[in-house]
Amino acid sequence: MKTPVPEYLLEIRDACSMGDDGQLADYIPELAAVDPDRFAVAACTLDGVVYTAGDADAKFTIQSMSKPFIYALALRDRGIRRVLEKVGVEPSGDAFNEISLEPETGRPENPMINIGAITTHTLVGPLDATEIERDTAVQEGLSAFAGRPLDVDITVLDSELRTAFRNRAMANLVRAGGIIDGDPDEAVRGYTRQCAYTVTVRDLAVMAVTLATGGVNPVTRERVVSDEVARQVLAVMATCGMYDAAGDWMSTVGIPAKSGVSGGILGALPAQVGLGVFSPRLDAHGHSVEGVRAFERMSRDLDLHLMNTAVTDVEVVRSVRYDEATDRRTFRLQGAMTFASAELVLRHLAEIPPGPGEVTIDLSRVPSVNTSARRMLLEGMRRLGADGHVVGLADPGRRLPDPDLGDGTRPVSRRAAR
Repeated sequence: MKTPVPEYLLEIRDACSMGDDGQLADYIPELAAVDPDRFAVAACTLDGVVYTAGDADAKFTIQSMSKPFIYALALRDRGIRRVLEKVGVEPSGDAFNEISLEPETGRPENPMINIGAITTHTLVGPLDATEIERDTAVQEGLSAFAGRPLDVDITVLDSELRTAFRNRAMANLVRAGGIIDGDPDEAVRGYTRQCAYTVTVRDLAVMAVTLATGGVNPVTRERVVSDEVARQVLAVMATCGMYDAAGDWMSTVGIPAKSGVSGGILGALPAQVGLGVFSPRLDAHGHSVEGVRAFERMSRDLDLHLMNTAVTDVEVVRSVRYDEATDRRTFRLQGAMTFASAELVLRHLAEIPPGPGEVTIDLSRVPSVNTSARRMLLEGMRRLGADGHVVGLADPGRRLPDPDLGDGTRPVSRRAAR
């Protein structure tokens, strides 16, 4: 059989591509000249499979959709604490080009508005990076997120630089306040250049899923940023990525997202999917009219809202095998291990009477173990050892590190699943 996903995306294209309202971004001459009727949609899975429909090969400039990824690179290069000293994370409630600064600190409200993004651009690369070195770091970073080399549209870059008067004013303002160092014109040139890289919806979906997977590009298998950085970026996207429509977007669509005035929207649903849509006509907030419509439809059809409260009914302890002759218990677990599932496992382990005996934890059917579950399972194994049991671990996927139970308790032995 053929997977129905491509057919569903075609259905999205047909249902959402109406061309009935919205305007092109005519304040940028080159963007005012694009074909307004183009429409494309793409989805990238956690293992790197990309589905597309519509004008999937159409290239357009990334514009403000670059902001989450430049923020990620700045966090990677400077660390979260130092970036927060320069750029906040509070929703501004303002349009993308508003001068939104914290009264007490002079920091831009967040990295998704222009004044925050200009500041964020200056934090990419080493402290003493030249303009060329910073541009190179940006090019390499964006390309790593996309999984292929990206190039700048020089025509769009020149067009935007000729009309970047407001951005220059904002750069001078944060320079005067001591938020950025160096030449404010250099900051504007670099920021404008990052917005002029050309992408397709396929690129948007891959870039988005790289954040959704915790910083690993599933197409290239390259780790681009850390889990911590990806989480920080997704959180800011959820609260600030859609500017003064962020609240409405989160309540109706519920996917951390970022839009661009070229007509693209990308969405990254943690641990599920990366999505990209392109349609050039914009609404009053600067978001693609048909892109918003498509995201609303996909969120509703596919239950993609981040705040969905459906609880899995999978029994985390798949089976317990007890061999009375050898006093050996084997706990076969299944499903992703999170705080909730690991807590259920600990309750099962707490019912085991003190040793001597042997207990094996079998993770053969466990696809992932998050940080809290890892701590909980290791602590449960340590306590079993303290109770006099020999603890075994069947972990072919090596979801847990080599456990060192310490405290004079018996060591954990790794063994194949039985």
